Amino acid sequence: MRRSSAILLLLITGIIWSTGGFLIKLIPWSPIAIAGVRSGFTSVVIYFFDRPKSYLFSKYTWAGALFYTLMVICFVLGNKMTTAGNVILIQYAAPIYVALFSFYFLGEKSTKIDWIAIFLIFLGLGFFFIEELSMNQLNGKIMAILSGIGFAGLTICMRKEKNDSPIHSVLIGNIITFIICCPGYLSGITSTLHSWLIIAFLGVVQLGIAYILYSTAIKHVSALDAIIYPVIEPIFNPVFAFIILGESMSIFGIMGGFLVLLGVVARGFIKESSKSWF
Repeated sequence: MRRSSAILLLLITGIIWSTGGFLIKLIPWSPIAIAGVRSGFTSVVIYFFDRPKSYLFSKYTWAGALFYTLMVICFVLGNKMTTAGNVILIQYAAPIYVALFSFYFLGEKSTKIDWIAIFLIFLGLGFFFIEELSMNQLNGKIMAILSGIGFAGLTICMRKEKNDSPIHSVLIGNIITFIICCPGYLSGITSTLHSWLIIAFLGVVQLGIAYILYSTAIKHVSALDAIIYPVIEPIFNPVFAFIILGESMSIFGIMGGFLVLLGVVARGFIKESSKSWF
């Protein structure tokens, strides 16, 4: 696969992921029940897409699975405790973690243009959600930080397994999530068709299909690429919220969206046209 095709898959992945924040808020279940049932659907999709030929997984596959579990559970908890904007903004500190640790674990050095792009992305996200940020809802923000750490760890581990089957981390992670969330199924689920349709979409499409695309693309890009290109997720999230829920975008959102896209597009263009500049 060409690198440009892999980047396109990452962009599509970001768009699909962006449906998660506001859809989770539409389900009147406990966050543990949502995380578990969603992962149950996802594990079935991933299993039939790439059934393991052997169950002797590497330490990086297991590590990635644990990071995945941390990410998805904390993401759902965070969305129930604070605004979707807060969760996405804080979670996308992940490029910083990847830039810091990918050289040590993967030998992939971050360049000046990478750090400039990260700065623009964070500046843009700060503008985009400036009206939503508050010093209250501390627990939700802590969950978002942990989710971002999980996202970064998962990406590094999947990149480490690029020559094998990186998606197995996602498969195992979803199975672990489904199992440890079992206590939430007893009292946290209400039997409404509306909720079940949303949770099925979140499991099959928002996680299942998205991570099939992500695991395919990650074999052909760096770990930092795999984090930065899907960062359009925080841009499309409020767009979908506006279309479906009628939530309007502020001038700060427009300014922030411009800066995030500028960081992503400019970095991609410069990397492709002349990697030797930096």
